[in-house]
Amino acid sequence: MSETPENRAFIGLGSNLGDSIATLKAALRSLDALPDTRVAIASKLYRTAAWGVTEQPDFINAVALLHTRRAPRQLLDDLLEIERHAGRHRLDDGSDRWGPRTLDLDLLLYGHERIDEPGLHVPHPRLHERAFVLVPLAEIAPDVDIPGVGTAAQALARMAPAQVEGVTYAEPLDPA
Repeated sequence: MSETPENRAFIGLGSNLGDSIATLKAALRSLDALPDTRVAIASKLYRTAAWGVTEQPDFINAVALLHTRRAPRQLLDDLLEIERHAGRHRLDDGSDRWGPRTLDLDLLLYGHERIDEPGLHVPHPRLHERAFVLVPLAEIAPDVDIPGVGTAAQALARMAPAQVEGVTYAEPLDPA
């Protein structure tokens, strides 16, 4: 590995088109294969009703913890390439933001950093508002600090029960 310090990065994974479970397992293998990166742990898979545009299939979601020496922008570029390889094509105007997708990978947290650059915002701006991210994040790292919010467990505890009840267990995320 390079001389860049190792960081913990939390990645949100989601899919609601095609064989979502197989897609997320393949994405996890792709994350683990990135240079200077390894998947330390992944949450179970969770089924969640679509958010934003609701007239679409349910999503399968998970969160993975990476140990990586890749810089945040480099890691984001890697995530976008994995999405493209899985068949996701983002529209330049962002009009497909809430629509169905074969794969969605979000850089949720990167160490303790706060990053606000064009196209790169860490922590993810709506992380603390989304049960479909907080439930799997709190499963694998309840004490992880979300800068400006508190821990994942605290953020999840502040959510309305109805929001959390919509996130149901699907199955373990075993990449095999």
